[in-house]
Amino acid sequence: MKEIRVFSPATVANVNCGFDVLGFALDGLGDEMVIRKVPEKGIKITEITGADLPYEAKENVVGVAGLAMVEALDLDYGFEVEIHKKIRLGSGVGSSAASASGIVFGINQFLEEPLSNLELTEFGMKGEAVASGNEHADNVAPCLYGGFTLITGYEPLKIVSVPVPEELYVTIIHPHITIKTKEAREILPKEVSLKNAIKQTGNLAGLIAGLYTKDYDLIATSTQDVLVEPYRKNLIPDFDYYRDTALKNGGLSFGISGSGPSMFTLSKGLQNAGAVEFALKKALKEKNMLSDSYVSPVSKHGNRILEKN
Repeated sequence: MKEIRVFSPATVANVNCGFDVLGFALDGLGDEMVIRKVPEKGIKITEITGADLPYEAKENVVGVAGLAMVEALDLDYGFEVEIHKKIRLGSGVGSSAASASGIVFGINQFLEEPLSNLELTEFGMKGEAVASGNEHADNVAPCLYGGFTLITGYEPLKIVSVPVPEELYVTIIHPHITIKTKEAREILPKEVSLKNAIKQTGNLAGLIAGLYTKDYDLIATSTQDVLVEPYRKNLIPDFDYYRDTALKNGGLSFGISGSGPSMFTLSKGLQNAGAVEFALKKALKEKNMLSDSYVSPVSKHGNRILEKN
């Protein structure tokens, strides 16, 4: 094999009550990457479409994650990479994670002894840090594992795949405003109250239990954020209005995807998810806000190979 084309899914991170530890993959929306094995060591980015990104490997998420893997494995060959961005930069649905996971997943296909998803996630986190300022796995992990992933520890890294109820759908609404991940992290408090910590812990436990038992009512009541959303929602004009609109039109829960500005709604069934999309598009139009939207089941699949030669 000399060349592969890889698909890397968009993702929703945090999922309200799981800041930096919970995320899930979307179905159909994602980036593509062409990776070629070459004799020269290192990573060389040869083409970028869909976004204005640096070609210098050490300044690009793809390059940083790929170099970390190539150098750690001491490979005597390297890779040329084409990056075809389909996920809008800064949209809050894991654009940087798609890049970071795509390159490590792709390189793994060329290895005689492939690495595990856990090992790949650690390399992908190196690239993610270029965009967000810190190494976190709640977008990279679902890209690689698919479905819902729960990070139960970072030192050492531990990841658990969580089952996805068949009828669980997500509606993504992306208002055309910009929120930088680094800035969204800087506004968060360094300490939280014991009361809120207890409530958030209970919500996260409830959501995981709801996913395992396919209890949609429990999913709805548990997907609430008392630690991060109260601060970050101020970066999105009329956030409370959009949340109320989603919940009144069939949504189970509503929140900020990653650091925003995209917002997500979990729904039971495609019909409810579509009704939420229609209502939210109308609500944003009323507020003179341009937006994109997307409806998807929660994907059970992560990165995948589209072509190989």
